[in-house]
Amino acid sequence: MSLSIGIVGLPNVGKSTLFNALTKKSVPAENYPFCTIDPSVGIVPVPDERVNKLSEFSKSAKTIPAVIEFVDIAGLVAGASKGEGLGNKFLTNIREVDAIAHMVRTFEDNSVIHVANKVDPLQDVGVINLELILADMEVVSKRLAGLVRDVKKGDKEAVAEDLVLQKVMKSLEAGKMASESELSLEEKAKIKSLNLLTFKPMLYVLNVSEANENKDIDLPGLSVKIDPVFEKGFDDLIKKSYELLGLETFFTTGEDETRAWTIKKHSTAPEAGRAIHNDFKEKFIRAEVINWKDLLDSGSYANARAKGLVRTEGKEYVVKDGDVIEFLI
Repeated sequence: MSLSIGIVGLPNVGKSTLFNALTKKSVPAENYPFCTIDPSVGIVPVPDERVNKLSEFSKSAKTIPAVIEFVDIAGLVAGASKGEGLGNKFLTNIREVDAIAHMVRTFEDNSVIHVANKVDPLQDVGVINLELILADMEVVSKRLAGLVRDVKKGDKEAVAEDLVLQKVMKSLEAGKMASESELSLEEKAKIKSLNLLTFKPMLYVLNVSEANENKDIDLPGLSVKIDPVFEKGFDDLIKKSYELLGLETFFTTGEDETRAWTIKKHSTAPEAGRAIHNDFKEKFIRAEVINWKDLLDSGSYANARAKGLVRTEGKEYVVKDGDVIEFLI
């Protein structure tokens, strides 16, 4: 499955430098606002020793890790929701990603320009989150206006959607993210097509210096610290991004290839099979499953089968992180 995380933040907080280090791709990282005008995309492997060990076990010709797509998005300023700076482009690009890595500068350095001429992490977070909220308020308002006629007619679907949007608008008007609205899964599904920015999972990335590396900054949700030269914290950032999206990994392994496959947590075996090919869900018969470590500890598939560690699972089986699976279709 294709997974993407947008690296966002104010201009000059280190987004492009982080992106370059993560992806080893060359994008501009000069010391001035808006040097990144179009998003750059890089594919980053998810650190996972299991895939390498399985590859060694199977003497595989190829080893393919799970990956996450990181997108370097142009810096945002106050007023972006009204088109200030590169606001419209910024907001459009965020709508296209699955989750947000919100980069926050916490270090003082007079040689690195701050767009507000002062370093205040919580204020910076507030600027970006407010712009996301304002942008979503506009989207919700337009949708509510478009439902008026059908709501007056008593159309059940329109009335149901209107009620959900009213809940979301109440949260947004209170300065809260749409994700803080208390919605059921069914209610969330009714407004999924709006692709609201503040419904996206968000990870805070703190750009720290050695001097304030241990300084605590209270931010909601997951957070990870990255130092100015980005020599630490990469694995944590990538793993927490994976966690943020509610993902897990299963493996296929053999002489040709060992591969890590990305799936949503709680996927059934047929659903997991779609990661390999869409036909696997419809044509699924059964799956041969073993935990990756049990397979390695057994020394061979034959030994693992003799010990009863290779299980035959049906359509209702919920795949576990670390399963090695052979699909039978």
